Amino acid sequence: MTSRMIAFGGLFFLILQGALGFDVSTMEQLEQAKKTGQKLVTVRNLQVPAGKTLDFQGLPNGTTIEFAGRVTFGYKEWNGPLMIIKGGNFIVKGLKGHVIDGEGQRWWDGLGGITGGKTKPAPFIYMQLENSFVNDLVFKNAPMTVMAINACRNLIMNNIDIDNALGHTKGGHNTDGFDVAHSENVRITNSRVNNQDDCLALSSGKNIVFANNECRGGHGIAVIGGFDGDNVEDILIKDCKVINNNIGVRVKTILGGKGYVKRVTFDNVELKDVSEIGVVVIGNYYGNNGPKGEPTKGCPITNLVMNNIHGNVLNNGTKHWVYVAEGSDWTWNTNIQGGNRPWQPCKGIPKGLNIECGTNKVG
Repeated sequence: MTSRMIAFGGLFFLILQGALGFDVSTMEQLEQAKKTGQKLVTVRNLQVPAGKTLDFQGLPNGTTIEFAGRVTFGYKEWNGPLMIIKGGNFIVKGLKGHVIDGEGQRWWDGLGGITGGKTKPAPFIYMQLENSFVNDLVFKNAPMTVMAINACRNLIMNNIDIDNALGHTKGGHNTDGFDVAHSENVRITNSRVNNQDDCLALSSGKNIVFANNECRGGHGIAVIGGFDGDNVEDILIKDCKVINNNIGVRVKTILGGKGYVKRVTFDNVELKDVSEIGVVVIGNYYGNNGPKGEPTKGCPITNLVMNNIHGNVLNNGTKHWVYVAEGSDWTWNTNIQGGNRPWQPCKGIPKGLNIECGTNKVG
């Protein structure tokens, strides 16, 4: 048995690693690994049967899970998820050359499963981890949402590759990359997402860092407040690139929602060829139907920092759109080229800020 101590957010926790490995190439072998308390499990060239979840619940705390070769899933229209990992002091990692392939093109129909079409298993992987590492994983062609990071504590994720590029031409939809909720002290770094929805959708949590990541093809980086009274606070999104997305970065609160969004910082985010809007801050988000009506006050956005958001929006897009009941204590420093199309008027910008909305500065 080996161990190592790591620090995160001022906290220290111990990761224990087993010395002996156990190969899993069938679902029966995974159940045997649980029964015998294996601490090092290598999932190798596994075909998961249709309608079944690759479920790692039941492995002991301190387990290392490795992925090798190609992991695939049989086809069935069902709700999923395709994978579940729960536990503490876990290490989850991919070995060189592996791929976890959802073969989502079998489900894709241009609809997200929420608004119609085939029932799609989602998320690809559901994680509820504490004091854990997730590194070097490759996910390909998710049927819908990729990673649901829920109720996690002290989680470090690094070098995750989410490749849904095929969905741009084959009808992928609602293929969020990282969905984070009810989590605290989570870091997601050095990762890549190519998809057809939000790169990051963070709907509740505290002390979340999303840094040095690249987002291609989707709907940008989103912080969302007001779901079920949940709060969002102390968020840092830093040194990221948003390329060929329709939106660059956005903060949005639910129409009629309750809670708060505070101390959210976007720092040094590069936008490249964003097609619609570079920076969005709104208080009238109405779920999959987008913004609707006048912004509401139940979930205020305070201590928001937009620093060094730079790059370009296509000329038929817009640099910024701010539409909130009332913002306070904001810092705004953007340098976005292009985006010369007038948009809806801005509203609720804190006094003293000059923000170019459409072709006019408002403040």
